[in-house]
Amino acid sequence: MLISYTKQSISYSDINEVVKSLKNEFITQGPLVNIFEAKLKRKFKCKNATVVNNGSSALILAGKVLNWKKGDHIAVPPITFLSSVNAIEHLGARPLFIDIDMNDYCMDADKLEEKLKKDKYKKIKSAIVTDYGGQPANWKKFLRLKRKYGIKLINDNCHAIGSRINNNSGYACKYADITTLSFHPAKAITTGEGGAILSNDKNLHQRIKILRSHGIERKNNKYWSYKMNELGYNFRLPDINCALGISQLKRLDKFISKRRKIAKVYDNFFSKYDIFKIPKNIAHNFNSYHLYPLLINFKKIKESRDFVIKKFLKFNIKLQVHYIPVNSQPYYKKKYSFKKKDFKNSMIFYDQELSLPIYNDLSKRNVNFFLSKCKKIFNLKI
Repeated sequence: MLISYTKQSISYSDINEVVKSLKNEFITQGPLVNIFEAKLKRKFKCKNATVVNNGSSALILAGKVLNWKKGDHIAVPPITFLSSVNAIEHLGARPLFIDIDMNDYCMDADKLEEKLKKDKYKKIKSAIVTDYGGQPANWKKFLRLKRKYGIKLINDNCHAIGSRINNNSGYACKYADITTLSFHPAKAITTGEGGAILSNDKNLHQRIKILRSHGIERKNNKYWSYKMNELGYNFRLPDINCALGISQLKRLDKFISKRRKIAKVYDNFFSKYDIFKIPKNIAHNFNSYHLYPLLINFKKIKESRDFVIKKFLKFNIKLQVHYIPVNSQPYYKKKYSFKKKDFKNSMIFYDQELSLPIYNDLSKRNVNFFLSKCKKIFNLKI
């Protein structure tokens, strides 16, 4: 059996709910969409929730309703998935990469403020802050910057479904104008493909709802009549997917509890050796551990990361790297000529990071098997 960095966990209950949805009158644009959205609102303590077909669509809609346009700068960390930056590009704005904080691996708020202070960057309109790996960013600092400089905040919360600050599961919408979620199979819960946009702003919410479905508005009693005032998208999430999401959401706390138990085992094991750096436990943060990013001093062990990954593959263990810095991708290098030296922390992080196996169906036996291979591959003394 392959051990990977993550896997979805599908129960008989999940399967039954999806099958049941197929027998309903509507398999898309039906009642399960509203039910799923209502449950998300309760779970994440926000006033509004709109489900969409994936997390990338959620980011595009977020930028659209915040009116990003040509000439606008949108701050984003290099250590994030491509879709966070691609959404900026699709809407005609310009990404402004801000290096990460090595304390939490999220965007460094102090480095963002350095840019905000400069006349050159007066057109910074928003910041997309990724709660990397499940670790909440320094949101108190970002909120201060929002109030001081008038920027809008997006919490790219795709990694942090189930995370908390000061035990508040609704922290994302407390600090950010818009929160985006992903329900890809790699995430804490899945709808197959899917995502959501959360907010406490009624006006943003109403516009998001309209843009999600072609920009169509229906405001009278004629079921066949509609109007389109603004160009929208087909970003709808079908009832079939919502059925799976509703079922999965019931087990979110159980999923996160399992991930945190595995993380604790890893903490205890890897903290004994100076060639590793484990994720920090930050006061007041509850990390949902979408990822367990282990930093490894490959120079000290005199092995390349690629060679180490291949060694693990021989034992059917497939590790991953999160992420190749987006600023170093050919498209962005060619268009903007970003320099690696401007993102020192992101490059250090990328050069050392490996994402370890961490998911609900990973058994204690498989965790022990993985750690036994770590001893062998890294030549660790007991």
